[in-house]
Amino acid sequence: MLRIYNTLTRKKEDFQTLEPGLVKMYVCGVTVYSDAHIGHAMFALVFDIVRRYLTYRGYTVRQVINYTDVDDKIINRANTMGVDASVLAEKYIQEFRHQIEILNILPATVNPRATQEMPQIIRMIEGLIAKGFAYPAKNGDVYFRVTKDPEYGKLSGRHLEDMQAGARIEVEEEKEHPMDFAVWKASKPGEPAWDSPWGRGRPGWHIECSAMNLSHLGEQIDIHGGGNDLIFPHHENEIAQTESFTGKPFDRYWMHNGMVQLQGEKMSKSLGNLVTIDDFLSHHAADSLRMMVLNGSYRAPLAYSEDIVDAAEHSLDRLRSALKPAPSSAPGAPAEILATLDQQTEATQQGFCDAMDDDFNTSGALAALFELVRTLNTARDAGATAAELKLGQDTLLELTGVLGLRLAEKKSASSDADKFIALLVEIRTEARKQKNWVMSDLIRDRLKALHVTIEDGKDGTTWGWG
Repeated sequence: MLRIYNTLTRKKEDFQTLEPGLVKMYVCGVTVYSDAHIGHAMFALVFDIVRRYLTYRGYTVRQVINYTDVDDKIINRANTMGVDASVLAEKYIQEFRHQIEILNILPATVNPRATQEMPQIIRMIEGLIAKGFAYPAKNGDVYFRVTKDPEYGKLSGRHLEDMQAGARIEVEEEKEHPMDFAVWKASKPGEPAWDSPWGRGRPGWHIECSAMNLSHLGEQIDIHGGGNDLIFPHHENEIAQTESFTGKPFDRYWMHNGMVQLQGEKMSKSLGNLVTIDDFLSHHAADSLRMMVLNGSYRAPLAYSEDIVDAAEHSLDRLRSALKPAPSSAPGAPAEILATLDQQTEATQQGFCDAMDDDFNTSGALAALFELVRTLNTARDAGATAAELKLGQDTLLELTGVLGLRLAEKKSASSDADKFIALLVEIRTEARKQKNWVMSDLIRDRLKALHVTIEDGKDGTTWGWG
């Protein structure tokens, strides 16, 4: 039985879907105003792994990941750059799509955009006003009335009285309560705006996700995911809006991934301590980032350093080592070795599922896979033939594929690529002769990121894909 840690109840719960065999999952996506960093990649990787495992378990997964393409940050940056906000947003949407493709993240079933959901957003706000959960202010804003929701704060565990103590109202706001939040914002000069019953304006951030959820998945969903920095206020406000509008429980399982940390601090654009996805991919293979996520718990912070990247790459090399083909002249392994391999193959399948069923324990799943790697390598060293290794290797490929790893993906081996790499190896050899170790190591490390291995021996340097 799959069990998932639910942020709402703060415990692991048996996973049961609203509809048999179908998982409706909404994941909060990126606000597209700047280059995406590896913190954005982490949420995408985590919920890609979740989706892949649910599919492996036989579920049909309908996954919705939104783009926030109208927001204060987008508007401010667009105005600073002197470009239209929609043009800026489109640029970063296309960049992120390209990046997640490189990272082997499955495309979502739907990628709604806030700007394309205005009729649904307006209908939802109208419904909230009609039920007394929202109110128009004189300045053209519309606010959600938090005091009307007796369960407000249940996701974050915060009490309204405590939140009120630290809240403040801006001069231009006309709230009834300091914690009331905007579901519609009156237009200001230089901002994109849409017509509404309350005048021209644009939606608040929180109502965008509630409306997109309702539009594409319905009134109730199975899993809502996102970074743990979204628990309050974003996801708290989503619950308040949606449940007040529908009168039904919104989401069964709230899942939150930890943040990427650089030198002990959360990685964020506001702090300026970023490693962009493009920066990472220019130095490392895409699977290295996925392996970093797999090596830990999705709910825990992910520390980033070159040492941790190196460890992830070493783990990938260990997995690939088990796929090395047997020599054509292999005589066959002893019966007891083959019996152990068969037993370990079966045990690995069970151990993998047991770990993943425990709140997607990917590090435990990897531990089971490494046991199979060890046994496969032992069998090969003992003379196992390709046929004798096949079941174990196929199992390894299947299960690593469930995690989204691409161990057997063919690297470019065109004659032009080979010639270019051979030239780089030649340049590196000359650099070594001149004791230019910086250049030599740089070429070696960059080629390693492309899965090109270099071995220096007494007879010279050799290279290969793998």
